[in-house]
Amino acid sequence: MNAQTELNGTARAALLSRGVTWLFSITCALAVANVYFAQPLLDAMARSLDVEPGRIGLVVTATQIGYAVGLFFIVPLGDLIDRKTLIMTQLLLSAGALTAVGFANHWWVLLGAMLLNGLMAVVVQVVVAYAAALATPAQRGQVVGTVTSGVVLGILLARFTSGLIADLAGWRAVYFVSSGSMLAMAFVLWKTIPTVSRPPRQGSYRSLIRSMLDLFRTEPVLRTRGMFALLIFAAFSVLWTAMVLPLSAPPLSLSHTQIGLFGLAGLAGALAASKAGRWADQGWAQRTTGISLAVLALSWLPMAFTETSLLWLIVGVILLDFAVQAVHVTNQSLIFAARPDAQSRLVGAYMCFYSAGSALGAAAATWVYARWGWPAVCLLGATISFTALLIWRLTPSPPGAP
Repeated sequence: MNAQTELNGTARAALLSRGVTWLFSITCALAVANVYFAQPLLDAMARSLDVEPGRIGLVVTATQIGYAVGLFFIVPLGDLIDRKTLIMTQLLLSAGALTAVGFANHWWVLLGAMLLNGLMAVVVQVVVAYAAALATPAQRGQVVGTVTSGVVLGILLARFTSGLIADLAGWRAVYFVSSGSMLAMAFVLWKTIPTVSRPPRQGSYRSLIRSMLDLFRTEPVLRTRGMFALLIFAAFSVLWTAMVLPLSAPPLSLSHTQIGLFGLAGLAGALAASKAGRWADQGWAQRTTGISLAVLALSWLPMAFTETSLLWLIVGVILLDFAVQAVHVTNQSLIFAARPDAQSRLVGAYMCFYSAGSALGAAAATWVYARWGWPAVCLLGATISFTALLIWRLTPSPPGAP
């Protein structure tokens, strides 16, 4: 064993200080934000590149497709190669992809750069696994919880940040600034976080990919909860992709910064859902899921009045984000409990459903809005949400679940 690289439990506890843990959390927030920056900027992108409004949602779709591919093919590499090296490589490539987005002057170049941007954004999942590997068993839950809190903050604050920067310097500046932040984080992490020995090899890379496919086939909890993830994040993406279109158009004509502020309302809902994990631990996962899906479906009613009352939109955003996060937390609690020996592969497999739902929701939202307007978008979101609720109602409860 190499004493310079192999850390014992005492050394891990010393190196994984609160400061390093929060550094991981900030990295996750900055990285996941790259996936969501585009949503408040779609109208500006469409005008800049002369793209039809009905097609501009493909920017979000391309990003989510890249993210899904990365979840399946890149995240498992953390079980085979040094995670610190993998993180550094992804951050540097992410900086390059973001720079390409900022310079893109052609539609297909933009889509390609956004695809690569999504592909590299899965560094979030690698960082979470790295933090868990550095933590001692006694601190692992707290560490992972702190690091993943950065993911929620990054998702919801990305819209406000991108809107603010876009109003000051244009939509391209958003990606140039983010590229710089990725380079800065790569430098800080390289100097700060420890290097540990390579994770235990669990077969070849090919066998790891095959084992992920086997999980889809052998784990009914993954299939069921994955379907919930696909539908709730499709509804989530329908709202946050299409919402910018009526808000930026007359008579509302809100600025990018003002539109981004709605992410703060979503943050309130998401934080309120933080107790969902505790409810799942207490055996209330099935009931929590059903109530949350009902709230998700009903959230579209107040949002239907967006064009006449922004207050109703705020109410709907809070309800929707609460419901989505509550189901998401509950889903993860159940799938991790099903196979504690395969948590990395399970999160990669599960998040593939999330990314697919987000991509489909984004593409459908802008297409529907371009043809039938905001009321049709709300009907689309409500239909997706009620479908999830119907699946929950028809799915047998796990033994002993209330």
